[in-house]
Amino acid sequence: MKIKSFKSYKKNLLLQKPYTIARETITDVENVFLEIELENGIVGIGAANPSPEVVGETPAQTWQHLQSGFLESFIGKDIRQFLHHIFLSKQHFANLPGTQACIDIALHDAFTKWLGISVVDFYGRQHERMLTSVTIGIKDVAATLEEAEGYYQKGFRILKVKTGLDAALDAERIIKLKEKFGQHFIIRVDANTGYTLEDLKQFLSLTKQYKVELIEQPLLPSIDHELLQLPAQTRALLAADESLKNETSALSIAAQKLYGIFNIKLMKCGGIQNAFNIANIARPAGISLFWGCNDESIVSITAALHAAFACPHTKYIDLDGSLDLAEDVVTGGFTIKDGYMYLHGGNGLGVTII
Repeated sequence: MKIKSFKSYKKNLLLQKPYTIARETITDVENVFLEIELENGIVGIGAANPSPEVVGETPAQTWQHLQSGFLESFIGKDIRQFLHHIFLSKQHFANLPGTQACIDIALHDAFTKWLGISVVDFYGRQHERMLTSVTIGIKDVAATLEEAEGYYQKGFRILKVKTGLDAALDAERIIKLKEKFGQHFIIRVDANTGYTLEDLKQFLSLTKQYKVELIEQPLLPSIDHELLQLPAQTRALLAADESLKNETSALSIAAQKLYGIFNIKLMKCGGIQNAFNIANIARPAGISLFWGCNDESIVSITAALHAAFACPHTKYIDLDGSLDLAEDVVTGGFTIKDGYMYLHGGNGLGVTII
């Protein structure tokens, strides 16, 4: 089956409510979409929202790359060669993970729709469901507890609390959450590179008895080596995020034993194929997988969930990036019940373009 045409577009998606992380306050997000149509009318869709602070590519640049004319070279080519098309795209758009991811996801969706199977079942399903965390931005104790109450009422079981501005206040928020909700919530922390090593040590000391499940990227990537001053059992609970961008960084982190967890984001690494490359580095190194996201469309969140469920060493997911959107261009993909994420049935990604 041959590829007939491509269509790319961008859309600014409003958030239902703004939130704050260590670097900024977010009110809306621009996502880029790519539709690939086959000769038989099947349409595969991809999406991207790269973080320029992390990967150096903006959504606007992603859209420009998709408009550059390169994709025209795939018209008339066989969709069964989709892995080769992804390879050529990675070569042409080197170091542009948002562009790579958008193409990768759309080609996966189109091919598996044509094949008549879901993406996860094409690669081999290893998980049927998994608890996802939901994110609370940086805010005061009262506001943190209020938002957590809303998630409690909705049945969620894992909170990811953004931190990184004040280690003592961060610890107080965790302590108050545990005091109010007891064992109901598993708590994860994401410092978004906001800590120094001394801040991290202070936070760990203050929260030691409260059993924080993991801490994402406490330090700036440039000072990751300072983590080697911590015991191995502590590093095992740290998740590399901003430090983990591609296979090269994955190899370095694994070799140095800096982190015990890899936070894989399709928007950092460049799509499903690159994500599997990182996952294959993590497995023999005994590193667990934690699948994360930006504020993204259901399209790319679902793609990440398919990839996560195809990896046996996936231990954590944090794929709430579409829940706060006030709008989207597709429906379907997944459902959430009592905090568990389930993939919808159907071929490809299982999403329907509105």
